[in-house]
Amino acid sequence: MTHSHSYKQRRRRGPARRIGRSLAFVLPVVLVLSGTLAVTSVNWSGSSQDSVLTASSESVSTRAKAPAAHEVLRDRLLLELQEKNPGTALTHLQREVDRRPSLAEHCVSIARSLGRAAVRAYGPTRAQSYARPVCDTAFASGVATQA
Repeated sequence: MTHSHSYKQRRRRGPARRIGRSLAFVLPVVLVLSGTLAVTSVNWSGSSQDSVLTASSESVSTRAKAPAAHEVLRDRLLLELQEKNPGTALTHLQREVDRRPSLAEHCVSIARSLGRAAVRAYGPTRAQSYARPVCDTAFASGVATQA
């Protein structure tokens, strides 16, 4: 059986096929260029100059810092001063400084804070009765400055 028409019927290619072919060519080019730009904008030298990523990570890490050990200790002792008495807080301050010598440089400021808080909670006369020679009598000087 032979057909009288031996030519292939040509299909019309619509605009969707042309758009698809254009995207198939343009999309990989765009992806390669954007990837190249991303890689070149990162500072690979390790120095923090002119690096957007380094600057943003530094600002995040400073906001997320945990309080220092001496600040945690001070807050805990101030709470203890209110719940119990200044004498107990001073005893625990001395124990912590003996246990962790790195806190010694903050001992005076913590003891002064305890002295000021004791005056607010107990009054100057009663607060002075709790004074001990912890951290070079810094508690007493805190009481005296507050009174």
